[in-house]
Amino acid sequence: MTTQTDTPGSVTTVYQVSGMSCGHCEGSVSGEISEIPGVTSVKAVATTGEVTVVSAAPLDEEAVRAAVDEAGFELAGQA
Repeated sequence: MTTQTDTPGSVTTVYQVSGMSCGHCEGSVSGEISEIPGVTSVKAVATTGEVTVVSAAPLDEEAVRAAVDEAGFELAGQA
């Protein structure tokens, strides 16, 4: 799911990530994704596996996949 937000030019995308089970997992995923250029906000929720990313422009899914992989988890796709 990708939507425009109230902030001009920003895009919110929700991804599904498998394997997260705790706050440490959320922090690892959030930390890696937040390093992608253009990302302004990341919120990961282990209980649902959803990661909400706000960015200046739509992100390359392969960049997100690489960041999630670096954190030790698997990107299942967009929610």
